[in-house]
Amino acid sequence: DTGNGEQLYECPMCSLTCTDIQILEEHVELHLQEHNFSEDGNIGDLELAQRLQTEEDERQRSEEEKREREEFKKLQRQYGLDNSGGFKQQFLKNMEREVDRGRMLPFEYHKRKADMMESLASGIDDGKTKTSGVIEALCKYYQNENKDVRRVWLSAGVDHFHSSLGDRGWGCGYRNFQMLLSSLLKNSSYNDCLRDTTLIPSIPKIQSMIEDAWREGFDPHGASHFNNRLHGSKAWIGACEIYSLLTSLRIKCQIIDFHKPTGPMGTHPRLFEWILHYYSAENEGGAKVVCTSKPPIYLQHQGHSRTVVGIEEKKNKSFCLLLFDPGCSSQEMQKLLKQNSDGTGLKLLRKFVGGLKEKQYQIVAVNGVLSLEEKAARCRASQVLTSEKIP
Repeated sequence: DTGNGEQLYECPMCSLTCTDIQILEEHVELHLQEHNFSEDGNIGDLELAQRLQTEEDERQRSEEEKREREEFKKLQRQYGLDNSGGFKQQFLKNMEREVDRGRMLPFEYHKRKADMMESLASGIDDGKTKTSGVIEALCKYYQNENKDVRRVWLSAGVDHFHSSLGDRGWGCGYRNFQMLLSSLLKNSSYNDCLRDTTLIPSIPKIQSMIEDAWREGFDPHGASHFNNRLHGSKAWIGACEIYSLLTSLRIKCQIIDFHKPTGPMGTHPRLFEWILHYYSAENEGGAKVVCTSKPPIYLQHQGHSRTVVGIEEKKNKSFCLLLFDPGCSSQEMQKLLKQNSDGTGLKLLRKFVGGLKEKQYQIVAVNGVLSLEEKAARCRASQVLTSEKIP
């Protein structure tokens, strides 16, 4: 009591005096809240900041893991490893889409489905995307070409195969293998090692053949990338799978890795030099057009592969590769068969040094037949390293 009749109330926690009991109650409640926060959390300013930072780090880590999972799923879809089916499923789905859009009649759908099922059952490619005779047509064209080509070296005969409704977007590696194999089947030197592969296999059959090579022990690291399974998927393949498959067939080959540019502005002149040497080393004569017995070369870069079927030397001493691209349709390739071609169709094939500027290229080049002992040795070696880097 203040003595003048006014009641005072003292805070039991800090000795503050108040003239209103309600104000004192609110004041004490603040003390209790502060006390409880300190007791329960035992947190000072620094500890509170650390807790908030930890929570933020966990949130960012969770978001990063989510992004990584989504990116991984995206890569699985991109490289055909998402269990969404393979050649057969894509072929049927794309044909159904064509029918829905009025671009294919139902009777044609059923006929093509029957043809596709027969091809899958036999393991033999149906040949519907094949163009033959291009190399022979090129030989005739170059004999009469007098404008800017000084010399040209061409591979042995090779058929062109392009992607179909069943493998569009992912089948380039398989189609390039078909091209390479079409050339080897024309060469009697490979008759023995290809006696079980006398016709061009379908893409699902090629997938099974690669799985067979893995089961023999070839490239276990690469096999694990695909969980040892290709058949029934839309999985992309590259140089290592082509190497494993060819070697399992006792076909002598090598991977050359052009792992960085060797010229200005990201170009690869060393790649051109290697290919020139491959075709010209045993063909040094003075003829303008050299139709070699060399098989074509498998050429791989990130996201796509093609087949090298020759190389031009221009009169200005520059070089130009001739490439078969699985993305090029039969209709376009047929234009190259015209003997009176003016050369405009060659734009489909020609690639100059400035036109190949990917960061890295790999090639698979065939150069003979392996004995059983050599095959076994290469199988063991592939479990460690399969490519030779060009510095």
